[in-house]
Amino acid sequence: MAFKMITRILLLALSLTFLAAQASAQSVLIPSPPQVAGSSWVLMDPLSGRIIMEENSDERLPPASLTKMMTAYIVERELDEGRISLSDMVPISVKAWRTGGSRMFVQEGTEVSVEKLLKGVIIQSGNDASVALAEYVAGSEGAFVDIMNQQAQLLGMKNTHFENATGLPAENHYSTAYDLALLAKAIIQDYPENYDLYAEKHFTYNNIRQPNRNTLLWRDESVDGLKTGHTEEAGYCLVASAKRENTRLIATVMGTNSADARAQEVQKMLNYGFRYYQSELLFRAGQELVDTRVWGGEQDQVSVGMAEDVYVTIPRGSRDSLESVVDLDSVIKAPINVGDELGRVSVTLNGETLVDKPALALTEVPEGGLFKRLWDAIKLFFVQLFN
Repeated sequence: MAFKMITRILLLALSLTFLAAQASAQSVLIPSPPQVAGSSWVLMDPLSGRIIMEENSDERLPPASLTKMMTAYIVERELDEGRISLSDMVPISVKAWRTGGSRMFVQEGTEVSVEKLLKGVIIQSGNDASVALAEYVAGSEGAFVDIMNQQAQLLGMKNTHFENATGLPAENHYSTAYDLALLAKAIIQDYPENYDLYAEKHFTYNNIRQPNRNTLLWRDESVDGLKTGHTEEAGYCLVASAKRENTRLIATVMGTNSADARAQEVQKMLNYGFRYYQSELLFRAGQELVDTRVWGGEQDQVSVGMAEDVYVTIPRGSRDSLESVVDLDSVIKAPINVGDELGRVSVTLNGETLVDKPALALTEVPEGGLFKRLWDAIKLFFVQLFN
């Protein structure tokens, strides 16, 4: 029985062209990442979570208007859960109207739709729009900030703390390049129906037409978001995402010295990432990787696979050098529920582990009757004896 299991695993690996023994490509040579003129930066593949390049990516720095990514994310969550709608009319308070810095130019005492305010936040980086939405969602900006900080923890943003919904300078208001990349990943993956807003180049409100400050939207057609930020304390910051072929990358740079510099540095990072790396989907959620023997169950076999899609980020041309191993428990007994962990799946490239995740039961196997359990116990005894 053990021989049969090993054979099935090897056949799986061969069918996916993952065995290193079958590799035809030589080792891929990749140059060192380019130097970036900023305080901190990170380049991430959001599908696999792999960091391709980084420097000081966990350093706590003022995020300026990159803060508004969280403001928008929470509004998008409220829309998705049906607590507000794009057509809702939001009253503009004195506080929202008076908020300084970049503005959408809403007027006190008027009402503006959630849809327009969301565009004002994302495209125009409107501080006034951010405060208006915060007050509408949570009753006050202070209460909204509490939600922002709770959401940051849920997303794994361990080095982030917000004091306002705008990013205007405030003591104890900070984030990191890595945390902001995580937030960008959540925006893209959790609410894709709203992501197109981040690629819009202009928005007109109150007869004032303003451009999106992310100039990469004009320079690189693969770039489709996300957000810029600038204060004297923070410098010029940018989180941008681009997709080429089947690979998406997120680049964050903080603390550059000009608007042009932040675009140039992010462009440099994206070009490096796309030139030398690619995303690969290895296993789909619910795909059977192997079926294996079950003892004492109504059925003798259980399907084994992964709970979610599994991606890796690898050097271009190195797919055939991947090696996969499905390591299952030596004895698997019923009852088995869907989702029970039955072993581990690992994928390596030249000795580096890229994937190490649980191998889960995809099917249920109830416990068999008394006679079936006794008979299987006898067979298992002799199998283990001779093995």
